[in-house]
Amino acid sequence: MKKTSVAVVGATGIVGQRLVSLLFSHPFFELTALCAGPSSCGKEYGEAIGSKNCLGLLPEELSSMRVLPPDPKLLSEMCELVFCAVKLPFEQVRALEEAFAKRELAVFSLNSANRLLEDVPMVIPEINPEHLSVIPAQRKRLKTSRGFIVTKCNCATSAYVPLLTPLLPLGLEELSVTTLQAASGAGKKLSDFPNLKGNILPHIEGEEKKCEAEPLKLWGEAREGKIFPIRKSDLPIRAQCFRVPVEDGHFACVFAKFKKNPEKEEIFARWENFNESARLPLPSAPEKFLRYFTEESRPQPLFDLYADRGMSIEAGRVESSGKGVKFVGLVHNTLRGAAGGAVLLAELLKAQGYLI
Repeated sequence: MKKTSVAVVGATGIVGQRLVSLLFSHPFFELTALCAGPSSCGKEYGEAIGSKNCLGLLPEELSSMRVLPPDPKLLSEMCELVFCAVKLPFEQVRALEEAFAKRELAVFSLNSANRLLEDVPMVIPEINPEHLSVIPAQRKRLKTSRGFIVTKCNCATSAYVPLLTPLLPLGLEELSVTTLQAASGAGKKLSDFPNLKGNILPHIEGEEKKCEAEPLKLWGEAREGKIFPIRKSDLPIRAQCFRVPVEDGHFACVFAKFKKNPEKEEIFARWENFNESARLPLPSAPEKFLRYFTEESRPQPLFDLYADRGMSIEAGRVESSGKGVKFVGLVHNTLRGAAGGAVLLAELLKAQGYLI
């Protein structure tokens, strides 16, 4: 299989560094360009990340790569695919990603700017790959033949939507979720987050809206070149989001009501059956997408975050009664919830022939 040439835009941030580590020596992709802001442009990559290095000792070939500006024309001459993990204002991100696509680049976005557009797929590969069918309609709007934009969902959304998806046939009627989100979700190391030391921040700007809106689109229907989300009135979702003093790992504490609330054993069985049906023959895919613990003290980020290379979703504290279902979900927010999920999505599109 011929490798697809790729660029990482925002390569010096925490998620950008994760992308770089996953794409370097990848069997499907060839890392040809690293891009970042003005303070890093022109520097070698090792120098540019400096004390922000999350990767440890870098191979010389990677460390010596020159950091480039995120110029659409330049990247269109160097590569076929862009992973975009920049931290810029909303409208600037949307304009930049459309500029990449209009230069006939495939854009894999880890930003929220384009997530809820009706012809932009927001995809978890095991959950809603059928939403990729709207790409031809998006290309028509953008007037491209090869270029398009696909997005990852929010990293916190990844902690509970996969666990609820196998239970949807039971008739989900109401959902409440509280997320406990790690420092790296803000693009920082815990050591660089002084107001989080021994503290909890009770508000993360924009997160609650994402956690309430994104499941409705992920579980929506793709038809007529558009994605039609579930209506809010048909599935009320309430979210609260907190920043907690943990380096990596987002928790979701879930309470869900169904038309007929399942027994705990049925929940476990549905998760197991879903693992069998959703397994993907791709390099980054986990052996088991959904993992669960029966002991009350798990999952814990310290012990469970790197199961299946950080690409599975962990569950625990499952309880069910006539009033509803409770459980917790744990996701590695910079791997499955961000960089790893984006690479897996790119693998899926390459396997399905979307990367021309």
